[in-house]
Amino acid sequence: QVQLVESGGGLVQPGGSLRLSCAASGSVISINDMGWYRQAPGKERELVAIITAGGSTNYEDRFTISRDNAKNTVYLQMNSLKAEDTAVYYCNARILSRGNLRYADYWGQGTLVTVSS
Repeated sequence: QVQLVESGGGLVQPGGSLRLSCAASGSVISINDMGWYRQAPGKERELVAIITAGGSTNYEDRFTISRDNAKNTVYLQMNSLKAEDTAVYYCNARILSRGNLRYADYWGQGTLVTVSS
């Protein structure tokens, strides 16, 4: 059994910063890509940032993704937040777990980020 647990969401004023964390636990053998997605009200879920096992990331000027492989944790540092960044943020990871032969996608429960004055 594998779990992804997110933390760090909340209410922040425009221009502020937040740092999200997501830790994988359970029968984890290896983690490949890790990423963050978000879903705003009435919109489709979209990719925010992704990081490979080797640390390569996609570019995002206000958001920075990083990971600590020793802790099976991925982070999302969000700066200069705007009202349009308001959404539920979901962690995703491709994980090989005990008892399985292939990597599978796992999702966290989501953490709400609200940007408002």
